[in-house]
Amino acid sequence: MTQPKTISALSTRKTSPKRLSEVISGNNDRIVTSISEFNRVLGGGIVKDSVIILTARPGAGKSTLLLQVADDVASKGFKVLYASAEESASQLKSRSDRILNGSTSNIWIYSDTSMNNVLASVAELDPDLIIIDSIQTFNLEEHNSRPGSPIQTMECANELVKIAKNESRPRAVIMVGQMTKDDEIAGLRALEHLVDAVLILNGETGEELRGAWCSKNRFGSTGELGFFSMTEQGMVSIDNPSEFFMTLRGEGQKVSGSALTVIKEGSRPIIVEIESLVSKSFTPYPSRIAECLRRDQLNTMISILEQRGRINLYDKNVVIKTTGGLQLKEQAVSLAIIMCIVSSVKDRAIPNDTVFVADVGLTGELKKVPSVDARIREIDRMGFKRVYVAKNTVRDASRFKNVEIVELTTLYDVIMHLNMNTSVQ
Repeated sequence: MTQPKTISALSTRKTSPKRLSEVISGNNDRIVTSISEFNRVLGGGIVKDSVIILTARPGAGKSTLLLQVADDVASKGFKVLYASAEESASQLKSRSDRILNGSTSNIWIYSDTSMNNVLASVAELDPDLIIIDSIQTFNLEEHNSRPGSPIQTMECANELVKIAKNESRPRAVIMVGQMTKDDEIAGLRALEHLVDAVLILNGETGEELRGAWCSKNRFGSTGELGFFSMTEQGMVSIDNPSEFFMTLRGEGQKVSGSALTVIKEGSRPIIVEIESLVSKSFTPYPSRIAECLRRDQLNTMISILEQRGRINLYDKNVVIKTTGGLQLKEQAVSLAIIMCIVSSVKDRAIPNDTVFVADVGLTGELKKVPSVDARIREIDRMGFKRVYVAKNTVRDASRFKNVEIVELTTLYDVIMHLNMNTSVQ
């Protein structure tokens, strides 16, 4: 009787198991680009044996950003293969002439829908970075299904993963993934599990601001957010977002209805300007409009202001927005939102060198917020002179040399301290 084959007899091992202590860490084996916001989101640069998928809505700038990345990596002496099934070589050349300033001698362009031909080009050129635009438009000849089908997409991606993870010759792969109308990557969810990082680029076609973040990142944090400005010359990294998200005014220029706060995007504190417009309502139901936060949140803060701040808004329209269109998701911005409403309804400007970092409870008391020291350090770095926080928030105020830390107990205390309790002008 024939004995059943063992597992070892059925498989052919190409490598042997290693002790974990013997495995060489690749944390520092990265291609660090000159695009600082791109590096930040990925955790410090492109890992040389990683597979990244970049997705965004049409027109957000995926191809533009990747062409700039290709140019930057090529300028550092690495070979780059840019394979596109959506654009011809002449179209890519026209775009590169418009947005690239460096040498493109290390960039090879290949325009085809055949993944077999792309793999042959990889074997011929031996590139360090492979860019695929987009993965849903390629097909393998051995599979009869159409490009973009789940089978084709997964099989093409699997071939690229094998190339990237080759121990003898690791390569970095960046794939563009098409986005559905539900803001998800087109195809099977298994595609996201297959890759090392999923990079999402946000931004509308007609807007200048673009935000990039990772929903998955095996080599870094998923909480980091990078900012870019879309210009005629391509994507420009916004290295100091605090200057981008507030209006720089002169010492003598004062505007009512504006207040500054600090939000946290990943590990980075960013100073944000919140603006409000309060006007007389001539209808029984005043408008409450806020593009940057939920309407329920705005109604809650208005109720706190009316009851605890002793300011009536029952016959007033209230509109809230942020400079740059950032969303306000943290409780740390509550005091700034309320104070910009106070500033508008009283028509009294808050000093330009003043920032608010505190939550406000239903009792009207100021509440502590996370990472307050990091927020105050950013305020101090940007040259502001005063910050309002909750009582007993900062343990050692002497660490901050240039900024005055005002610790108060209630919302009404803040209104009184800024002398905004007088009647409307």
